Amino acid sequence: MPVGLNSLPALHPVPGVRLGAIAAGVRYPDRLDLVLIVCDAGTETAAVFTRNRFRAAPVEIAARHLSAARPRALLINTGNANAGTGELGRRDAEACCQAVAQALECEAQEVLPFSTGVIGEPLPVERVVAGVPGCVAVLDAGGWTNAARGIMTTDTLPKGASRRVALGGETVTVTGIAKGAGMLRPDMATMLAFVATDAPVAASVLQVLIHKAVERSFNRITVDGDTSTNDACVLMATGRSGGAPIASEDDPRCEVLFQEILRVCESLAQALVRDAEGATKFITVTVTGGASERDCLRAAYTVAESPLVKTAFFASDPNWGRILAAVGRAGLDRLEIERVAMHLGNVRILVNGGLDPEYREADGRRVMAEPEIAVRIDLGVGTHGATVWTCDLSYEYVRINAEYRT
Repeated sequence: MPVGLNSLPALHPVPGVRLGAIAAGVRYPDRLDLVLIVCDAGTETAAVFTRNRFRAAPVEIAARHLSAARPRALLINTGNANAGTGELGRRDAEACCQAVAQALECEAQEVLPFSTGVIGEPLPVERVVAGVPGCVAVLDAGGWTNAARGIMTTDTLPKGASRRVALGGETVTVTGIAKGAGMLRPDMATMLAFVATDAPVAASVLQVLIHKAVERSFNRITVDGDTSTNDACVLMATGRSGGAPIASEDDPRCEVLFQEILRVCESLAQALVRDAEGATKFITVTVTGGASERDCLRAAYTVAESPLVKTAFFASDPNWGRILAAVGRAGLDRLEIERVAMHLGNVRILVNGGLDPEYREADGRRVMAEPEIAVRIDLGVGTHGATVWTCDLSYEYVRINAEYRT
């Protein structure tokens, strides 16, 4: 079961956005697996894509289309990543865009394609194309919940977040959905995330907002250290709330809106870790006192991605030496062992680089047995800090990924 993650919260409709999801049989029958998101004309869209050099065909096409036109629609299929498919994959992604364009009477380059699922298999493009009219038929402003279900792969629960805030005298909505449970150290975003707001935002500012939000949310999580070929995070702003566009970061409305977008992205990012494949623990790794934020992130990620650390968490074993060893091999620019302190929850284990004389193994075991665990590491050499969210590594993770294609 997901750690501290229950059913979807209320997902507020975003004026100017409609969503439709159907079962197209891309890989499995009778399962929502094709989602269409349609935005009103004039909607501004910004996105961040995977840094994986083998990025999937739909990522290539989406990035190309985004640079050429103002998107009107996003098409997402699960069950097949259309990655590692070469020129055929690019043609298939374009064919999907053309099918949406024909159904909506817009241009193909106004459609952004997204895929997730098994890598290296040809996309069953005929099923996707055949499913487009069905998606159009069920488009609805309240379709966020079905869309959240329709983008799932190995997720056990749909993931969404929604907020409302007063902005310049108008009530503005920010709603988002995401999917991802494994092959997850985004290095830009998440497996797939789609966030929309009805705030009026200029395109240049919107791109800044999505980059900043991703850096502080989706780029702070890891399940297994793998960056997918298909990662994408999209932010849409319809402007339907009214008012003058936010055309500068100096606009006082900009920071207010950013904080709401960030909260939605943080909620989605943490939900991915809570529902990670086989996870039984949700772990927060915070590193403070670093000479730079880069050092803090290096240390936090090295701890969070260590198989030895993660399996110790699964076993509820306070094997703090594994955490210490991970910090030591993180390649920090500045590390003074005699200054390092470490806590598990409220239990101090390490002080001045050595075992706290008051530490008791029973206290460590008590913390490690909890479903949510905080690891705090103070490097003691500076003022910078960083936090990364991760999970344990269980037998179930191995089973899920060993059987992924069967």
